Amino acid sequence: MNACETSFALAVHGGAGTIAWDETTASRTASYHEGLRRALAAGRDILAAGRTALDAVTQTVVALEDDPLFNAGRGAVFTAAGTQEMDASVMDGSDHRAGAVAGIFGPRNPVLAARAVMEQSRHVLLIGEGALAFCREQGVAFAEPAYFYTEERWRELQHALECRRRGLAQEVDKNSGQGTVGAVARDYCGNLAAATSTGGMTCKAVGRVGDSPIIGAGTYADNSTCAVSATGHGEVFIRCGVSFEIAARLRHAGQSLQQAARAVIEVLAAVGGSGGVVAVDHTGALALPFNTAGMYRGYVRNGGAIHTAIYDEPYRIRS
Repeated sequence: MNACETSFALAVHGGAGTIAWDETTASRTASYHEGLRRALAAGRDILAAGRTALDAVTQTVVALEDDPLFNAGRGAVFTAAGTQEMDASVMDGSDHRAGAVAGIFGPRNPVLAARAVMEQSRHVLLIGEGALAFCREQGVAFAEPAYFYTEERWRELQHALECRRRGLAQEVDKNSGQGTVGAVARDYCGNLAAATSTGGMTCKAVGRVGDSPIIGAGTYADNSTCAVSATGHGEVFIRCGVSFEIAARLRHAGQSLQQAARAVIEVLAAVGGSGGVVAVDHTGALALPFNTAGMYRGYVRNGGAIHTAIYDEPYRIRS
């Protein structure tokens, strides 16, 4: 292990939103916790071995993309046209390198496509067919369409379409699936990284892109301040520049990570935005605030237990 320092920290989210407590949700709660724990364990093992925060957040998000319970990769939601379009991004806080993809379908793990853009191209964001061609050139693994199809996501689309036909736009928005997955980490050497991946919103317009692949909105990392991954109402997150705003408050206002993250989430709510973030600063402090009924989330530190949560139960981050 390259023990530059003495500690690491990793936090994840698997989406924020209504997450109503009903029989279906209750019966699957254990599965959500297990999915979060599995992802956290993947990232923890990488950090414990002395590898980078970038590797940790990438593999943590891969684990969430592989789990059909979460709205990314295999569990991605459907557009209004019955297609699937996925977005993802990664950012390395040590040198501000970043990579992102938007509106893609085919790569098994969109976060690996984003990382390929960061490491194998001179660009930051590639979209659509151009992104797919690049992924093929770089040997990014693809999956067949059937791999990404889940009955639950298809039923969610049919419900949303029926609500639209009945003029219940508010019901569509409430159940649009603000699911996004993401991870932030600080490694033993003090480097920070963030990664985010999503299928977007159920019944979204074809070609719609949210905040997840937008650096400074859904994803940001800077070793001197913090790393942030966001989930929620993407349009408002873009307008507020949420991830960069949190980092800016640390740098220019001298706020703590908890103060900055909570204040930005409150600003978000004031302009009609809902969701949350996971964030880690250069000291290893963590923040996981949200303004919705729940957020799938968790964290782990070196030598500590994995902690996961869903609802707004008492949730103190243990040092």
